Amino acid sequence: MKKSLLLLILSIGALVTSGQAQETTFAEKLGYPKGKKVLIIHVDDVGMSYESNQGAIKSIREGVANSLSVMMPCGWVPGFVNHWIENNKDLDAGLHLTLTSEWKDYRWGPLAGKPKVKGLVDPQGAMWRSVSDVVKNATPDEVETEIRAQLERARTMGFEPTHLDSHMGTLFATPEFLQRYLKVGMQEKIPVMFPGGHNTVVQQQEKGIADQLAMTRVVGKQLWDAGLPVLDDLENSSYGWKGPENWDKSEKALQKYKTEKYINAIKNIKPGLTMVIMHCTTHSEIFPIITDSYPTREGDYLAMVDPELRKYIEKEGIILTTWREAMERRSKVK
Repeated sequence: MKKSLLLLILSIGALVTSGQAQETTFAEKLGYPKGKKVLIIHVDDVGMSYESNQGAIKSIREGVANSLSVMMPCGWVPGFVNHWIENNKDLDAGLHLTLTSEWKDYRWGPLAGKPKVKGLVDPQGAMWRSVSDVVKNATPDEVETEIRAQLERARTMGFEPTHLDSHMGTLFATPEFLQRYLKVGMQEKIPVMFPGGHNTVVQQQEKGIADQLAMTRVVGKQLWDAGLPVLDDLENSSYGWKGPENWDKSEKALQKYKTEKYINAIKNIKPGLTMVIMHCTTHSEIFPIITDSYPTREGDYLAMVDPELRKYIEKEGIILTTWREAMERRSKVK
């Protein structure tokens, strides 16, 4: 998911209604201590490739990441789901709802099938490469049909997701797409990624849009009232951290650079429940053929397993949680 999601979240004017500033964070409502930073450190794009699977699994098993989401239309989904079933069903694993297929030489199509969702399919028979093309060609009904198809495939495989989020932010691109995303989450009782609280980081990363925060709080209350946990904020800037300015390409330099970036980002986060988004992959000769974003993805993985990042989190008393735990806590709040 890319940084543009932050702008999309806050620019859906059709959903804006009056709202009051939230004084109590959603983290506090869930029973976490007042004044504490509570983080879900989340890895996107699992199932896209073997390297993506390994990067996510190792970032959680050996590092400080604690949550991930899976791109159900992609080729390496069975590899991840089989690992999940055989090794750790308690792993926090959601669906990275996928409506685009952005790479040149590695592509996928909708699980619902072309006849049911023609507007989601490009001339090559794959999903569209860009969010704007999805907006131009797909209907809200087709979007919801594909969301449900991806959920159905997960369940057919024995994989019950802990949460839902959106690949490339496509489900935040229009009010109608967003409504279908929220609808499925609320009907299925699955938490959805949506920052409905103070959104301090969101405001800093997208200047000049503070007056539109009323909409996010209205949606946040709607989700909370439906029995789902809600994020206070979202940190989604890591995809833009390309590497050291001196272009030192060594693993050590990349790890140091990314770790420092994450520490500075976490310093900037305010108390509440915040999801920190990244894309972790292990190194291989194959992955760069898929995408030239491999340095930032490998850097994310290296930062997650860096002992210095763990030391910082522990020293600051930051609480790490998961969507699974947040939902368990929400179910106990009346």
